[in-house]
Amino acid sequence: MPSIPGYRLGDATLPQSPISAEEFAELQGSLLFGEEDRAALKQAGAAVADQIEAILDVWYGLVAATPHLVRYFADASTGEPIGDYLSAVRKRFGQWILDTCRAEFDGAWLAWQDEIGRRHHRVGKNKTDGANAPPHIPMRHLLALVMPISITMRPFLAKKGASPAEVDKMHAAWTKAVLLQAILWSRPYAKDGDF
Repeated sequence: MPSIPGYRLGDATLPQSPISAEEFAELQGSLLFGEEDRAALKQAGAAVADQIEAILDVWYGLVAATPHLVRYFADASTGEPIGDYLSAVRKRFGQWILDTCRAEFDGAWLAWQDEIGRRHHRVGKNKTDGANAPPHIPMRHLLALVMPISITMRPFLAKKGASPAEVDKMHAAWTKAVLLQAILWSRPYAKDGDF
């Protein structure tokens, strides 16, 4: 595992995801996510590996310019952004880009997705970093951010000389993978039996 505080992909002590292998296969089928997408994600990872900070600059710029989003990274008492919290999350977010492209989609990956979901929900928000930010991110924002995180990736995928058809495949695979994860992250928000 990379040495990033709070990063736990591959941590055997994480609880297993309650999503069964059959449910996960069905979800991937519903998203039309298959082997071609996995291969395109690997290609995307190679294309963006040296652009992570530039991608994060775009995403952090979006959040910073959107008051209803930046408040989830601000002190709940003062409303001022928490620099240490933003920095810690940024390191994990950068690794998440690479992890998305390199994902094995196995049990360890599913357990980590479940943990990421908990970290956005009131059951786990702020605990990893000890932040005094608002204690819950509404599911509507969690799901809505699929679009900017997907749309803004395309120019980065195109920078390394891939053909337009290859960029289309990488971008489609990226978008499916981001939506797949957002769906998994929403599990803590659902009542038992509703997910």
